Amino acid sequence: MPIEADSAAIVQRQLDAYNCRDIEALLATYADDAEVFEHPSTLLARGAAALRERFTARLKEPNLYARLLSRTVMGQTVIDYEEVFRTFPEGSGSLRLIMIYEVRGDRIARAWSIAGEKTLD
Repeated sequence: MPIEADSAAIVQRQLDAYNCRDIEALLATYADDAEVFEHPSTLLARGAAALRERFTARLKEPNLYARLLSRTVMGQTVIDYEEVFRTFPEGSGSLRLIMIYEVRGDRIARAWSIAGEKTLD
């Protein structure tokens, strides 16, 4: 299977686990030393324990769902454009999000998020 297909499949498994709120399946898509950033360089989480803490809190949101709008794959880099439905402190709503994933082997090694403006319901 070409690298692009492998990379896309890994990121798709991550998105599916996120939408199913399956913390174990979600964490299984990330390397043990994975890093998640707010683009370009603000570190949000590093390592399995920090990722578990971050994702566990997020997965508790009652209306959480990420809808894939488009995906671009080049080698081990996957760029997703998503609409994410969330429960913000101000109430439920959505935002557009660009996620950039760097896949190493069979797991996500690093990820960056670029958030658009949120819209409240």
